[in-house]
Amino acid sequence: MGQSRRLRSGPGGAPRLGTGPERAGGGRAGSSGAAMAAPGPRQRGGGRPCPWPAARRRLPVLRWLPRYSPAWLRLDLVAGLSVGLTVVPQALAYAEVAGLPPEYGLYSSFMGCFVYCFLGTAKDVTLGPTAIMSLLVSSYAFHEPVYAILLTFLSGCIQLAMGLLHLGFLLDFISCPVIKGFTSAASITISFNQIKNILGLRGIPRQFFLQVFETLRRIGETRAGDAVLGLACLAVLGGLRAMKSRLPRATRVEPLPVRVSYLIVWTTTTARNALVVLFAGLVAYSFQVMGSQPFTLTGSIPQGLPAFRLPRFSMATPNGTIPFPSMVEDMGVGLAVVPLMGLLETIAIAKAFASQNDYRIDPNQELLAMGFANILGSFVSSYPITGSFGRTAVNAQSGVCTPAGGLITGALVLLSLAYLTSLFYYIPKAALAAVIISAVVPMFDAGIFRTLWRVKRLDLVPLCVTFLLCFWEIQYGIMAGMLVSGILLLYSVARPPIKVSEVSDGDMLLVQPWSSLHFPAVECLRDAVCSHALTASPPRSVILDCCHISSIDYTVVAGLAELLQELHKHGLSLAFCSLQDPVLQVLLSADLEGFQHFPSREEAERCGGAEPGGSGAAPSASTSQSSLLPAGLIQ
Repeated sequence: MGQSRRLRSGPGGAPRLGTGPERAGGGRAGSSGAAMAAPGPRQRGGGRPCPWPAARRRLPVLRWLPRYSPAWLRLDLVAGLSVGLTVVPQALAYAEVAGLPPEYGLYSSFMGCFVYCFLGTAKDVTLGPTAIMSLLVSSYAFHEPVYAILLTFLSGCIQLAMGLLHLGFLLDFISCPVIKGFTSAASITISFNQIKNILGLRGIPRQFFLQVFETLRRIGETRAGDAVLGLACLAVLGGLRAMKSRLPRATRVEPLPVRVSYLIVWTTTTARNALVVLFAGLVAYSFQVMGSQPFTLTGSIPQGLPAFRLPRFSMATPNGTIPFPSMVEDMGVGLAVVPLMGLLETIAIAKAFASQNDYRIDPNQELLAMGFANILGSFVSSYPITGSFGRTAVNAQSGVCTPAGGLITGALVLLSLAYLTSLFYYIPKAALAAVIISAVVPMFDAGIFRTLWRVKRLDLVPLCVTFLLCFWEIQYGIMAGMLVSGILLLYSVARPPIKVSEVSDGDMLLVQPWSSLHFPAVECLRDAVCSHALTASPPRSVILDCCHISSIDYTVVAGLAELLQELHKHGLSLAFCSLQDPVLQVLLSADLEGFQHFPSREEAERCGGAEPGGSGAAPSASTSQSSLLPAGLIQ
């Protein structure tokens, strides 16, 4: 790609990626990332070969740090501050979604930034709490910090093991309809969960259907102050998001006042979460000074940094101690869902921005980075973290050049914990609820239903199953969606498309499977051949066109042997044509009686097949020395 990439905002605030001019002051945006992520013994800039290739592969920081440019520092600093101003209010809000005290959102927001700087391969990705992960933590940690921290540690161990074993391919078995169904349902669930804070209601259950019922039943108890402030914050956030999506980019050739105006508007729209929360906090503080408080406030947040210690592997309760095995049993399927969804979200985001910004990532290294980030995060009371699309978009649009921007973001969170937590007391919960709703509403993709209806309607089944069951329980929705997707996949393997037609002279049938053959498809193939060849009047020999078959297994070979015998009993032949080398070698090794093959379909038609038991065209390879079929199968 000759041009660098930059991030633009699309309609409705959804990020849209495309080509663009060079970023001011930093050269081409893609070049730094490409130099950071490109594998090989020598940097693209002509640097010296790294004397420790293994260390360079496992510590991507060694790829870009020796070439770090002072011009990159300014852009990384701006990007880190921009993301930091976004993550602090979001962290407080997402802790509410996770069912944990607000300080745990901040505890979860800095370790991932530091770890990813050294181990990550994407310059744009930023790790921390997200809406999706917070919702999963709410389901599997039972609103207990001890469970949440242990879940972080165990998820990190699983992710680290997957990275070491190169098991990232397992994520490929989670289909796009399942992901879309889950994220769309999560968008609705999280948004409605915050309605109670917008309306100032208390004591609303967390189960979605009970939540809807209780909210509607008690809507008359709405606190006017919370409702007015929450709706006003939503309106302001929506307006600033729309403004950012339509903001034209100022270039260097523009006059200085235009560029300054652009910078002011861009900063305001990018840091909109922090500005709205700050404004709401000032309003709440003003009412407190006047002796009244119409808002529900966040309340006291412990000041200071979390202790660095091992997560607790048991939990004391009034009725005794819950041991580690019981805690693991309680979390159940969450130990699979949480790490897999975290990896899926991070790698999907990393691949998207790497593709658009012209650099490459290493998926298995990303697994290692996620694993270490969660393991070390559990030592500072973090709940599970993952890549954030919204904050990654802010990072990319700010012109970040290397993962060093994460150091600035993490430092800002630490400063907030050390010195600003006393100010968080006055933040209204309605303002944080507005931040959450504004962040998750774009996750609902209504267009995917229309798209799948137009493209492939069968994919609507796993989408709808996942979407509907996630309102009941998240794990049931994801597992059911994956199960349905797996069944559809197996069905396509078991029932491959097979075309049956007559050859030109009409005395033979041409059978064309349109995909590889595996053991579930044997009966389908036999039925297709026999139902047409034996029921025709008169019965006809068959040419099996194998040009689309790239692999077969033992069961298929056994089924073909039986098919050859069955046709032979009726005085018919089965000729193979256009065999690919791997398939031909398997069939030759099987030493099938009556096996005959032709290089092309035209030659098979011209020869009219061969007499049953004939030799057919001579194969290019010698016949096998041993048979793969069971004794007695071939006479």
